[in-house]
Amino acid sequence: MQAEQLRELVVNALEDIKAQDVSVIDVRDRTSVTDFMVLASGTSNRHVKSLADSVVSEAKEQGVRASNVEGSGASDWILVDLGDVVVHVMMPATREFYDLERLWRDAPNLGVAGSE
Repeated sequence: MQAEQLRELVVNALEDIKAQDVSVIDVRDRTSVTDFMVLASGTSNRHVKSLADSVVSEAKEQGVRASNVEGSGASDWILVDLGDVVVHVMMPATREFYDLERLWRDAPNLGVAGSE
């Protein structure tokens, strides 16, 4: 699966169960670790976990295995590493505190649906 297709799959999986403030950041020209970072917020710890589980499940259905899932115990911030796409699902306060969008502010922000 191409990185762009995987990005769209992730965004759709998040939007299907009402993720808030979904943001896609194109980091292809800034790091060799991944192509896209997708950030989303959940309304509760349970919602954050459900969002991450949905991403993993949808990816698995398409034959993409999550190489790593971190933070599912606390559920304030769960990172799902799908290789070409890294997904950060956070509680709003955690997202505001770490402010990853500011950290990657020089990278193109592709918005919710990944369209410039």
